[in-house]
Amino acid sequence: MKSLIFTLTFLALGLTTFAQKDTSYWKIESNIALNASATAFKNWSKGGENQATVTGSFFYQANYKKAVHSWDNLILTDLGYSKTANKEYRKSTDRLELNTKYGYQLSQHWNYSVLGNFKTQYVDGFDYPNDTTKIYTSSFLAPAFFKVAIGVDYKPVSYLSLFMSPGTVKWTYVGDQILADAGKFGLEPAVYDTAGVLISHSKQLRTEFGAYVRLGFSKDIFTNVNFTTILDFYSNYLKNPQNIDIDWQYAFTFKINKFLNAQIKGQMIYDDDIMIDIDTNDDGVFDSKGPRTQVYQNLSLGLVYKIR
Repeated sequence: MKSLIFTLTFLALGLTTFAQKDTSYWKIESNIALNASATAFKNWSKGGENQATVTGSFFYQANYKKAVHSWDNLILTDLGYSKTANKEYRKSTDRLELNTKYGYQLSQHWNYSVLGNFKTQYVDGFDYPNDTTKIYTSSFLAPAFFKVAIGVDYKPVSYLSLFMSPGTVKWTYVGDQILADAGKFGLEPAVYDTAGVLISHSKQLRTEFGAYVRLGFSKDIFTNVNFTTILDFYSNYLKNPQNIDIDWQYAFTFKINKFLNAQIKGQMIYDDDIMIDIDTNDDGVFDSKGPRTQVYQNLSLGLVYKIR
C-alpha cells in the first residue's frame, strides 16, 4: 500500500512537468481557495456562541487528447477546522482524492477506458456524541479506498461523461490497527475470547470485485455559475451484489469577481458495509451500529487564486 501511495503522489506531482513538454494537447486548470467565516457575540441578549471556521482547498485538472488517445486527471483536496467558544479546534472537512482515466477512442463518443480512483484524508477524525466525549474515528490511510476499473466511456459532449465497467477491483485499506480491529469501514473485526483477550488481529485490507458506474458533469449552467458533480455506483459481486454503494459529490460555484467565489458543495455516501455508531435515545452514548446515509454540506465564501 505504501508503494501505491508513492506511485500516485509521483503521478500527481509529475503531471504538470509532463504537460509542459507539449502543451498543445493538454487542457490544464487549477486553483487554490481559502474560505473563512466568523461569528462573534458580546452581551447579546438572544445568546449564541463565538465561532470561526477556516478551510483551504486545491483543485487540479489536466486532460490530454491526441488522435485516439486521451488521459484525464483530477485532484480534489480540502482541509478545514472550526472553533466554537471554549471547545477545541475540530475538523470540519478533510479530503484527498486522486483520479486518472486513460481512453482509447472507438468512435466519436465512445472510448475503451481504464480508470483509477484513490480517496483518503489527511488528519485524525473524531466523533463528539456530547461535550465531554471524543471518539477516534479515522486518520491518514485509515481508511483509504482505491479502485481500478476497465470499461467503456461515453462522452456525448465535452462536459459530460458516463463510465461503465463490468469488472472493477476495489480495495479498502485501514492503516490503523485499532480501527481495523474494531471492524470499521467494512473490515471483519478482530477475534477475542470470552474473557476479552485478543486471539487474532483483523486484516487491514479488504478486496472486492464488482461493477462500477461513474457519471461526471461540469458546466457553467448560468453566467458565472458552475455546477460540477460526480456520481458513483458500485456493486460487489462477492457479497450482497443487490446492495449498491452510492457516492455523490456536487458543487455550485458562484464567481463574484476575479478573486472571490461563493460555493455550495456537499457529498452523500451510502455503503451498507460501513457501520455507523448510533445513539438511539439521544443520551449522548452510542448504543448500536448500522448502515446509514452519510451527508456532508458546506456553504463558503472566500478567495480563489487561479494558477493556470
